[in-house]
Order: sequence, then C-alpha cells, then structure tokens
Amino acid sequence: MIVQIDPKHPQPRRIDQIVDVLRDGGLVAYPTDTVYGIGCDVHNHDAIVRLKRLVSDLKDAPEHAPLSFICRGMSEISEYAHIDDQTYRFMKRLLPGPYTFILEATKGVPSVMRKHRSTVGVRVPDHPVPIQLVERLRHPIATTSAATRDGELIADPWTLEDIYGHALDLVVDGDYVFPEPSTVIDFTGDGPVLVREGKGDIQGLEFVEVVAGEEPTAD
Repeated sequence: MIVQIDPKHPQPRRIDQIVDVLRDGGLVAYPTDTVYGIGCDVHNHDAIVRLKRLVSDLKDAPEHAPLSFICRGMSEISEYAHIDDQTYRFMKRLLPGPYTFILEATKGVPSVMRKHRSTVGVRVPDHPVPIQLVERLRHPIATTSAATRDGELIADPWTLEDIYGHALDLVVDGDYVFPEPSTVIDFTGDGPVLVREGKGDIQGLEFVEVVAGEEPTAD
C-alpha cells in the first residue's frame, strides 16, 4: 500500500498512520535527505528479524549486515551509542544532515542487532518525514537503504512498490528523491575516520585517516 505525504510539511494524521504500522511490527519505506529507506521499530524483535531477512533476500547481503538507526537527535543517540565530548562536538556541528556515524554500541541496542557486531550506525536526517516519525514513535527506526539487487538506489515510491511491495506493509510516497548516499564517518578508533564520502559536506573537517571499509546498509 502506498500512502502519500507532503515531504516538506507532513500531515499529522499521515504520520500517525505510519507510526501505527511501525508499532504493529510493520516494515515501512520512507523518504530521507539521502535516499528512500526501509525501516521498522527498533524495539520490535520480529520486525528486526523481518528486515534482516529482507536485506539478505533482496540485497544479497548476509542477515548480520549492519542496519542504521534513525534518531531524533544527540540525546537519543547517546542511549544507543557511546559518545565522548570530542565526538559529541564533531557530530553536533553536522546534525541534522546527510551523515552516518559509526559508534560503539551501548546495551540499549537490542541484542538481535548486537549479535555479530559491537558498533552501531546512527543518523539524524535533515528531512521532516523521518524526524517526525521517530518523534511520534518516541524511539529510533532501524533502517536500510532501498536498492535493487544491482545496488542501484531507488528514487521513487512506485519502483519501491514494484520491487519490495510483497515484503512491505507500507510505502510512503514522499515524492521523487535524488538518491545520493550519506557520508560515513567512523568514531570507533582514536579519531574520526572517513569511510565514505557521500552527500554530506566534509570541507573543513579533519580526519585521522581515510579508509575503505564495511559501510552501513542504510544510506
């Protein structure tokens, strides 16, 4: 099912409708400031398992492939990830925005997501729809990027419905998104490491090193 929403001024009744699906354990596709994401309530174990299987089946990735958290802001991130003062200041400069930060996970991350890793990817998108969803849900959305088997990011809800419709409970039509992956920054070492340069501006930012490594499946 496709539900239309105003991407700039989301209608509260539409937000409530989407959140109801998430609370019931549903998988929802929705727009962000980088790509369309597919997500679920981070505290619904069965929904997380469904999402991991979807990633495995349709994206040819292992079921333990990383998912990212869509969060409301820094205070919520700190419930799920360890953040020192220097990292906090770095992140605060960039959020909300098209960045994914890799951090050491706390015990707040559900065990089903900590089974194969001790880190978590977090995002605070600069987009009203996902922000209002997590505000209404009152905790994060576990998410992965919507892409074809060939890795091509999906830019519109109709293609999403065609490819993923059988596995999703709801597709949010937030209009066409010009897909561009987020910039990924790893804070699990002695300083920020640029893992992937994406949509986020990195001018003026200093990194310990630039590496090619495993990226979150949420962009």
